[in-house]
Amino acid sequence: MKTIVVTGGSGKLGTALIKELLQEGYAVTSLDTQRSNELKCRQIKVDLNDFGQVVSALHGADAVIHLAAIPAPLGHTYPYIFANNVVSSYHILEAASLLGIRKVVVGSSESSYGFAWAPTPFSPDYLPVDEEHPQQPQECYGLSKVVNELTASMFDRRNGMQIISLRFSMITKPEDYKHLAARPPEAFKNIMWSYIDIRDAVSACMASLKVEDRGAICLNITSSDTLSDLRTEQLIEQFYPDVKDLRDAFPERTALVSNMEAQRVLSWKPQHSWADTIN
Repeated sequence: MKTIVVTGGSGKLGTALIKELLQEGYAVTSLDTQRSNELKCRQIKVDLNDFGQVVSALHGADAVIHLAAIPAPLGHTYPYIFANNVVSSYHILEAASLLGIRKVVVGSSESSYGFAWAPTPFSPDYLPVDEEHPQQPQECYGLSKVVNELTASMFDRRNGMQIISLRFSMITKPEDYKHLAARPPEAFKNIMWSYIDIRDAVSACMASLKVEDRGAICLNITSSDTLSDLRTEQLIEQFYPDVKDLRDAFPERTALVSNMEAQRVLSWKPQHSWADTIN
């Protein structure tokens, strides 16, 4: 595997990932609606909603990491966000299928569980939230991620394509932590204090490229600790007292969203914590 196409290559995660891929010796093509002066690779401006452009842009790729999307239910009308995220992902997978590309990594989101952007807040059925927890989005962005994961399963059934959907939590940079740590704990209740350092998000993408024979799978990509200086047991007691089904112990600041399946499948583990930077 030598040539990797990264969609959304000019974005925050895409830029960091491409730099790592280049350092590892891959040939990389970035697909985006705009060029970036930070990237030292081939760049193609592509409208992923145009299937012909997608097929042309993916020609010659050995694998695809699809990160391009409108990243939240903000800034555009809801129908546009849903259509853009779903159609562009379908086009990537359909084009990969036609071109014989056997491996695709897709940027999904913990928003697919529904908590993050819910107009009517609700509690998880149990804790920690793992990949088997029901996905119950109430808005267009989370729903688009659920549909994309179902689309991935369809292509796996069709031709055995390997598609790893990475359910990223809030992607953070080291320079973000001082600001984030200053916020009150209730500010992150709806994301259950879940986050992932961008360096660990990059390493999860890299690890996904190396996994073989997994079909279509979905993995939580999140830190092993919470984005709070409160003990996790205190967070549960204060903010989620109605959740009685606790399926693990939560010593110290243990995360409420589980990354154990990603650790097992990818042989990956997050290495960075906001607390290391602050302290």
